[in-house]
Parts: sequence; C-alpha cells; structure tokens
Amino acid sequence: MSQTDTHGNTQTIIITGASSGLGAEMARQFAAKGYDLGLAARRMDRLEALRAELAAAYPLRRVELRTLDVTDDDQVFAVFEDFQRTFGQLDRIIVNAGLGKGAPLGTGRYDANRQTAMTNFVGALAQMEAAMAIFREQRRGHLVVISSVTAVRGMRKSMTVYAATKAGVASLAEGVRSEFLDKAGYDIDVTTLFPGYIRSEMNERVEQQTKFMVDTATGVAAMVAAIEAKKATAFVPAWPWVPIAGIMAHAPLRIAKKVF
Repeated sequence: MSQTDTHGNTQTIIITGASSGLGAEMARQFAAKGYDLGLAARRMDRLEALRAELAAAYPLRRVELRTLDVTDDDQVFAVFEDFQRTFGQLDRIIVNAGLGKGAPLGTGRYDANRQTAMTNFVGALAQMEAAMAIFREQRRGHLVVISSVTAVRGMRKSMTVYAATKAGVASLAEGVRSEFLDKAGYDIDVTTLFPGYIRSEMNERVEQQTKFMVDTATGVAAMVAAIEAKKATAFVPAWPWVPIAGIMAHAPLRIAKKVF
C-alpha cells in the first residue's frame, strides 16, 4: 500500500547517508510503509545493492539514487534540486549523513576533528539550506534532522567535536521550527531526533556488549515512529535515553561526564 497525499500522489522521502547503517535501514522501513524514496550517499555500489533489495521486496516502490558527498556544497544543492525535478514534489527530507571520527582537542588530530565538523555541521547546514529552499517553494514539507543524545552536553575526549556538531544541527533545526511554527500559508514540520546507542556502521568497532546498545532494526523502528508522528523532538529509543538525557542535561559536569 502506498503512502499518498491529499491529491492521491505517492509521498516521497529523501534520505542522505543512505548507503549503510541508519540511513539504509530507514530506507527499508519507509519502503515497507509505502513511500517512494530518493537515496543519496557517496558509495553508489552500496546504494545500487540496496535498491535491488528494495525492488525485490517492494516491487511497486520507486527508488531513485544519486551520488552525494555532503561536504561538496554545489553537489548538495544540485542533487536535491534534481530529486525535486525527478519526483515533482518532495514530502520529507531526512538529513542523516554523518561521520563519527574524532580525537581529544590538542592531540594532533585536527584533521579528523575538522572532517567531522565539516561533514556533520557544515554538510548538514548545506542540506538544510537546500531542503528548505524546496519546502519554501512548495510551501509544505517535513524536514528531519538526525542529531544525537550526545548533543545535550559537551562530551569529552574523542566525542568532543562530534557532540558539538550534533548540538549545532539541533539548534539549526529548532531555529527553522521556530520560524514556521503556526506560520500562515505554510505547512512545514521540523523533527529533530536524538538517537542513543543504535548499532550501525559508524559504531561497528564499539564493544558489542555496550550497555543500552540496541540492534539497527529496533533502533530505527523507534526513529521511524517518531518521524511518522512528526514529533518536534524525540530521544530514540525512548527508554533509557529520555531519563539519561535528563540526567545529562541537569547534573553537575563531574557526574554527567560519567554517563558516556
């Protein structure tokens, strides 16, 4: 069964960073719900394999692929505009592409920290600019930004820059949400997700028995449910990350630092 709008057109979702991990699993779960998909990532071979998988499971779904490096500003705008021309209308754009590398500041790995900052923040900014240009023109749309539970406080060691970028994108999303809250003539929703420990390619080297880590399908199911509900913000999965986030946000730093 297709997801359709008020005019009977199948709704379309664009997902960046869709070649693996959370992005690929979101593609699977949204395809199962009846959406057509525009998938973008650097690794076209991975995207093609995913499209073949989706075509076998959901032959009625339309899946378009585009190569995308989110640190290439011109490419971001070109790809998003191309998706709009291809589908005619974009109903939801999920800003998901991200990077998890990093090192404690001052330890000689500025290169790694800069790459994370450019991918996770500047790259997300470019995607949000491109998405909102389309949504403003359409006067409707649903912007989804993938942040992280680490965004609620400054993190230490290798997580410092990563957490800062995720706090940054959450702030960008809130600014857009504030602008379009009850804005006459526009039907634009903004959702910010704060995932906890969800198994993905980004953290595949992390100890398999990490406390509170859930498998990819389970974690993404919680993400998809929050997106479908068009929640403004959501910590996913809710347990245990809602109470943990509350502790992290308000506890003294010497206590909060022990959570991660």
